[in-house]
Amino acid sequence: MRFARPKLVLLAVALVLCATTWAAETNFESASHLGPAPRNADGRFTNWSGDLSHGSLAVRSRFFLRRIASAFRTRPGIPERVDNDGAFLRENAEHSEPTVTWIGHATLLIQTDHVTFLTDPIWSDTASPIQWAAPKRFVPPGIAMKDLPPIDFVVLSHNHYDHLDLPTLEALAARRPATRFLVPIGNAALLREQGIEQVEEFDWGDSTRHGQVTITCLPSQHWSKRGLNDDQMALWSSWAIEGRERNFYFGGDTGYFNGFSRIGEALGPFDLVAVPIGAYEPSAMMKESHMNPEEAIQASIDLGAQKTMAMHFGTFDLSDEDLAEPPQRFLAAAASSSLDAEDAWVLRIGETRRF
Repeated sequence: MRFARPKLVLLAVALVLCATTWAAETNFESASHLGPAPRNADGRFTNWSGDLSHGSLAVRSRFFLRRIASAFRTRPGIPERVDNDGAFLRENAEHSEPTVTWIGHATLLIQTDHVTFLTDPIWSDTASPIQWAAPKRFVPPGIAMKDLPPIDFVVLSHNHYDHLDLPTLEALAARRPATRFLVPIGNAALLREQGIEQVEEFDWGDSTRHGQVTITCLPSQHWSKRGLNDDQMALWSSWAIEGRERNFYFGGDTGYFNGFSRIGEALGPFDLVAVPIGAYEPSAMMKESHMNPEEAIQASIDLGAQKTMAMHFGTFDLSDEDLAEPPQRFLAAAASSSLDAEDAWVLRIGETRRF
């Protein structure tokens, strides 16, 4: 009988390991029903709700004239920036304490489960093929690229210039050739043309693994365009990164839609979600493809977020709302929601926070 207790302990450990493996495999499979992404009658990708409205020609024309004019003026309310020399992050690459760092816009550096990855990295000063009319960067990146820890992989949400920045991606690939670049369908060729070979494409519901984490390409409500006639030829997405220590969700660029609750049901809850809160005015043009702060809070609740953080605001001059407005409304919406106010984060650019 003296061996009964060790046998019971071994049995319990085996059951835990089996349960962990089963849970990982179940989650791996549970997102598959969220894809594939739909296509319209022309064979181009679309959303669950169909093709999106971008407002009337008059609304869009006036908007683009305002954007050109904005290149020659300053705007108050830019986010605060803190110095970050990357020393802690380089050390933490070994220890893997779960952290998030806001580099700016939709660029986040996440460390968890012994992986370090970036979302939609852009270190460029502009976000457009037309430099003189480009949305200008208000705040430098929160960390210099030379100070980054080794990057295991990069997830990209879509091909708009403020999210898929080829000069940055080329620099990251040159810096560490082993870095993987994970993109929605139709975007790989763009990277390979620049000599980036470690690129992999995914449809909604597809997953892969890197070390201890599962990475899943998920729906969003948006669109794609990079040239004159390539509208919606490449897919857009959000991403989930699930590990033993933490589950993280990256919203990319998206309007509010019922996909958040479906993703939450399939893969939630999430320890941290990063949701876009800016570029929502004029509403007639932006409503279906960008969330306002109140919608971002509701999306976080739908996803089952333990904590939510704001992104996609204050870095580039993309829309009409005051720069200081999105984070103020985000925090106010959280305070009046089922989330605790302290669980809604607005980071300073360059700030690292544990989650």
